[in-house]
Amino acid sequence: MISEKYLAEKSDNLLETGGFPQSENQNIESGKFVVASYNIRYAVGSFLISGGILRKAGISRPSRRTILVKNNIQKTAKVFTDSKLLPKPDFIALQEADKETKRAGRIHTARALAQEMKLNYAHASLGLPRNIEPIRRQWYLDFEEPILQSDEGETGLAMLTKQKVENIERIELPWNNCPWRPRIAMKAIVIVNGKKILIFNSHIDPHAKITEQNAQHEAILSLAEKENLPTIYLGDFNTLTPKARKLTRQYLEKRGLITPFINGNATWRAGLFTNHTDWIFSRGINCLRHGIAKPLSVSDHYPIWAEFDLSSI
Repeated sequence: MISEKYLAEKSDNLLETGGFPQSENQNIESGKFVVASYNIRYAVGSFLISGGILRKAGISRPSRRTILVKNNIQKTAKVFTDSKLLPKPDFIALQEADKETKRAGRIHTARALAQEMKLNYAHASLGLPRNIEPIRRQWYLDFEEPILQSDEGETGLAMLTKQKVENIERIELPWNNCPWRPRIAMKAIVIVNGKKILIFNSHIDPHAKITEQNAQHEAILSLAEKENLPTIYLGDFNTLTPKARKLTRQYLEKRGLITPFINGNATWRAGLFTNHTDWIFSRGINCLRHGIAKPLSVSDHYPIWAEFDLSSI
């Protein structure tokens, strides 16, 4: 596990905010607040398994990576604004948002998407250790392209919005299975039409047992319960099996959170394989409708979205 000394040394550099808004904190006349969650996989495309196999065989085209990622960022921005696959989101949560890594063509993906969409953004970096080499994992988790120790880039989570945001925080989650890959969440209070909504974005560890995954959820829920605010909790929860989906849902529902998504909705795919890993839960605010933005191919995940009724707060 990363030492406390390492985290203390890196803490000042792990949370970044910025933006390119044309206007800020606009009232939403419809009274409907749309959120989206997207594991963007550093905008490198949807070919997780085939890309991993080719890379292991020494067949890759790193010279075109920057162009590929830039084009995928533009494609993502178009989908999030043209209202064809999903209603235009007022708030976007990203997972696997790389910041100037080699595998992302040295593009800061969250910042680039915010610039393309004229939004404010916050990016929380994992704080990758540079002295721990990744090792082989379960075969189905070993296709991902690693970030090398020599790479000065980072990966992490991000939030994008035009609405006013307060109290942005980077949250350390408990983890012990992958010392080369810390786990974090983000917290923010978003002010919409004068109302405050507490939002958490997380990327739960796929290597962890269900009890360990629930411990990561608990670290977030314990913070949520300190705030007497409507709450939205979204992200990539890495529920890789039917049992994981069932038990994770039960765990969160016992804590007062609900979701409109049915267990088994395909939010991830690799070739003929599909899975339901991405979720949006809430409490204290009513969900009117929800969906999965298929067939966007910027990542091996699809964006998911939910529309909330502000008058229910």
